[in-house]
Order: sequence, then structure tokens, then C-alpha cells
Amino acid sequence: MGISKSAYFFKDKPIFGFDVGHGSLKAMQIDNSGKRPRITGYGTAAFDANAIKEGVIVDHEPIATAALKLFKGNLIGDITTNRVVIAIPSYRTYSRLISLPPLADKELHEAVILEAEQYIPVPVDSLYIDYNIISRDAEKIDLFVIAVPKQIVDSHLQLMNILGLETTGVATTIDAAGRLFLQDKQSDVPAVLVDFGSLSADITIFDHNMVFSGTVSGGGLVFTDRIREALKVTPAEAQIIKTKYGLGASKRQKEITAALDPVLSQLAQEIRRMIRYYEDRYGSERKVTQVITLGGGANMPGLSEYMTNTLRLAVRATDPWEYCDYQGLQPPSRADKPMYATVMGLALTNSSELFS
Repeated sequence: MGISKSAYFFKDKPIFGFDVGHGSLKAMQIDNSGKRPRITGYGTAAFDANAIKEGVIVDHEPIATAALKLFKGNLIGDITTNRVVIAIPSYRTYSRLISLPPLADKELHEAVILEAEQYIPVPVDSLYIDYNIISRDAEKIDLFVIAVPKQIVDSHLQLMNILGLETTGVATTIDAAGRLFLQDKQSDVPAVLVDFGSLSADITIFDHNMVFSGTVSGGGLVFTDRIREALKVTPAEAQIIKTKYGLGASKRQKEITAALDPVLSQLAQEIRRMIRYYEDRYGSERKVTQVITLGGGANMPGLSEYMTNTLRLAVRATDPWEYCDYQGLQPPSRADKPMYATVMGLALTNSSELFS
């Protein structure tokens, strides 16, 4: 499928972000040419979640059908290119911060592969492996290494081929969150980013770059299911209760808090562990002083207050739409805005970063 409506020179042709999640997909194009990013088109569509098993797209047809329907008539604004950056769920990847002795760039890749063989529990030839250099001095090189199963990536690339899209980049969901956070006025201060997906929460320490990351169970669907079980209500009723009341003041606040506390306690424990590791490694001169929540589960009432009290750190939910202009476009509802965090981070990728 071609959705390009204009002709561009190759290097200047824009890209758009495409995020295939748990039962839904989102697309967004952003114009980065001005002083402030401007959303030019976006949209979302639902599909049968059974089309994806353990991160692998096993049935391309329902997702392709949903995408075609979105592109052909349900976009808000316009997407003017067929070049795309896609996301892979971070909880389906392996990541680690490693240190290596000073090496020439051409030797780094082989050294990273050898290191990956030591800590990744699957054969490295079944993975795509990439890395970013975090710091470098005369004694060592710190790198953030990420490995993704080829089967997952290839199934997403196949979907892009079916749709006639040209894949120009592949990022993890937490990498997209980091790119989005760079738009924040306080992005120069070390932070914990917590990206709530449907089934899990991706956590990363972000200090100008991703330093390291982890994942715990605790996404939006998990919250809904816990509320459903505790309050003996239907899934639809549990969803309404979560989005309207959440952990905030209500007649059933104690029951809801008790239901969600095991999940949120695990989340807080992992955040504390990562902060300790970061500060032990890099010292107290770069202390983490903020926690930023984003993604579909981040807007649950009372969540920021709960986490602030638990962690004794400033916790705030970010509205990704505050980082961009969208003049002339109808924005999504307040409840739906956080769900666009990943695709917005993807759409903020500049062509020059991919084809410089």
C-alpha cells in the first residue's frame, strides 16, 4: 500500500511513526522543520489481539486490514509518506549496560557479541544486536546493549512490506519514550521513565541517553483486571472505575488500593533497585530526582500521588501532546492522549538521524 501523496527528494522525505501494540495500532507524522514539533496527522485502529503471540505477529491479515482502513479514511490530518519507523515492545528484548576496555570502533561490535553471549539466554544468532556508547574515557567504554529476537522484528517488517511501507528504523518502546522525554524542559536532569503499556511497565534510567532499563508486570490491562477481581465487576465496569477514580478518593478507594498495591509495590521496588545501581555506578553528583510516567496507564487518577509517597521522589505524568503543536487537528480525548507516547516518540525521529 502506498500512502504517499507528494513527491520528495529521498533524503528530505519525511518519516512517520507506527506502533503496533496489544490489540491496537497507532500512526503519527510530525513536522520537525520549525521551532516546535507539529503533528500533521495521526490515528488509531483496533484489531484482534490474538494476531500477536509473544511479540511475534502470527496473523498479519487483521492488522493489515485495520491499518488500511485507518490510512484510507480514518486519519485525523494527513500522513504524506510511506517511510516508517516502527516500535518493538521493550519487554520482549534483552538489554544491559556493559563496560569494555578501550577499543577501536571496528572492534566494538565483535566484543559486544562476545559479551552478549554471556548474559542472553538464547543463541545470539537468533537476535539482532545493537548498542549505544554511553561514556568513553582512557580506561573503559560504557555501552547500553540491546538485543531483539529476529523472529519478532522480521514479523513486523513483513507487515510493513504487506502495507507497502519502507521501514527506515526500528526502536524499542522505551527508546521511543526517551526520545519523547528529550522534548521536556527538565530532560537534562537524570530521571526514571516509567512507560505503562497494556501488560507491563518499562522502566529506564535516562541521563541524556538510556543508561539501562527493566520491565515489570503492571500495565493498563493488568490494573483493570485487578480492579475487576477485587470489586467483582465486569471488565467494562472495571475500566470505567480505573479511568474515573483509580487510586483517587472514592467510596471504594481502599479496595482498589489493596488490589493494585502488589503490582505497584513491585514497580516501586524495581525503581529503587535501578536508582541504587545507577548511583553506585556513577556517584551521587548525578542523582535521580524525578520519575516521569507515560503511556496508557499513566493517567490513572491518584497514581502519581501514590508513587510519590512510596518512592519519596517527585512523580509526574506527562501529557505527550504538550510537547507538540497540532493546530487545526482535533486532539484525542484527555484519557486517550497518553496512549500516543510511543508513536509520538517514533515520529520525532529526524530523517537526518537515519540517513546522514
